[in-house]
Amino acid sequence: MAQAFDARRMAEAVAEVRYRMEQAAKAAGRNPADILLCAVCKTRTPDTIRDSAALPVDLFGENHMQELVVNHEAGAYLDKPVHFIGHLQTNKVKKVVGKAHLIQSVDSLRLLDAIEKEAAKLDLEQQVLLEVNIGGEESKSGFAPEAVYAAAEKTLTLSNVRLLGLMTIPPVEQEPHGNMHYFEEVSRLYVDINRNLYHNSFKYLSMGMSDDFEDAIAAGATIVRVGSAIFGQRHY
Repeated sequence: MAQAFDARRMAEAVAEVRYRMEQAAKAAGRNPADILLCAVCKTRTPDTIRDSAALPVDLFGENHMQELVVNHEAGAYLDKPVHFIGHLQTNKVKKVVGKAHLIQSVDSLRLLDAIEKEAAKLDLEQQVLLEVNIGGEESKSGFAPEAVYAAAEKTLTLSNVRLLGLMTIPPVEQEPHGNMHYFEEVSRLYVDINRNLYHNSFKYLSMGMSDDFEDAIAAGATIVRVGSAIFGQRHY
């Protein structure tokens, strides 16, 4: 069974990821400070997450509602934001709204309405991203590229939801830079919606993971989601 990294190796791993992010940003003519590192802590213990919170990661990403609740109650994130990045069922919305600083994975109008309803009950504004199923994969959730603009328009009518950008998980590609065209397509959607509907108020284009975050940065990502490159292989 693969072992998770200890605190020393985790610190070295974060430093390496940060270096690669900086180099990718500079190569693209971008400011490295404009790109956030999201540490994906799926299956990690509160102690491991707490150790990583002391390192230069900007925020955490949780895939499962149960783990978000446990780690939130344990104070594992310290003072750093946590984003929900996994598929969210509408009947689990009440467990996530108000705990996650931002929900990256809003994949349907039904989910958008459920988040609005729960946020209104709590009298708060829930920040969200719209998830784009850029590869049209049946196994993945998200809005089709041609439906994202209308979903963004819908969000403008909601009082307790604030849309801050887009997120995507492209298909798995075997060839180097195979996802580049997907990243570039989502980046174009982001720029178009941001300019035409949101007066350039968007903050987050979340795309790129451990194997391809440098290409995502080249295409304009402002958040990269990195798990195994920080924590080691997952335990299941």
